[in-house]
Amino acid sequence: MSIFSAVFCSVADEWTGVETDLDDAASIDDVADIMRDAAGSASEGTMVLLMEADDEWFAVVRVEDHSDPRVFLSDVRVVHEHSVAALLLDSGEIEAPEQVEGTGQKPYPQPGGDTLLLDDLGTPSGELVSLTTGKGLLPSDVLAEIADRAGFGEPLEALRL
Repeated sequence: MSIFSAVFCSVADEWTGVETDLDDAASIDDVADIMRDAAGSASEGTMVLLMEADDEWFAVVRVEDHSDPRVFLSDVRVVHEHSVAALLLDSGEIEAPEQVEGTGQKPYPQPGGDTLLLDDLGTPSGELVSLTTGKGLLPSDVLAEIADRAGFGEPLEALRL
C-alpha cells in the first residue's frame, strides 16, 4: 500500500509543503520530529501533516511549536491493518476499536481523534466529521478540501502531481 504524506507550514504568511517519508517512524513522537525536520525554520509555528493511503483512509496530524501532536484519523479501524496508522494511537487521542475478522472494503468510516484540530484553519469539527463520513468523497477529496480551506490547496496539488 502506498502512503502519501506531506507537511505544510506557514512561512511569512504563505503556506509551503514538502512530501515526507514516514517509513522510519516508530511512534507519534517520531512523526512529530519528521514534521519539525521537514518544516525547518518554520517549525516554531503551525505544522500540518496530511496522510492518505490509496484512497482508503486519511489522517491529519497538527503540531504547534513544541507541543504534543494532535491527531485525526478518518477510520480508526485501519490501525489494525496499517502500521503507519497504528502510530497515531500513541497520541492518546484515538482508541483502537475491537478488531473484526474479515477483509474487504469497510463501508461507513469510523472517524476518531481530535475533531477540533482544524477549527481555526477553516474546517470546524462538525464539518470535518461530515466531510469524512460523506458519501461520494474519497479521502484525497477530503484532504483537498481541508487544504483549500486552510490556504494550502495549491501546494498540496503541486505535490500530488
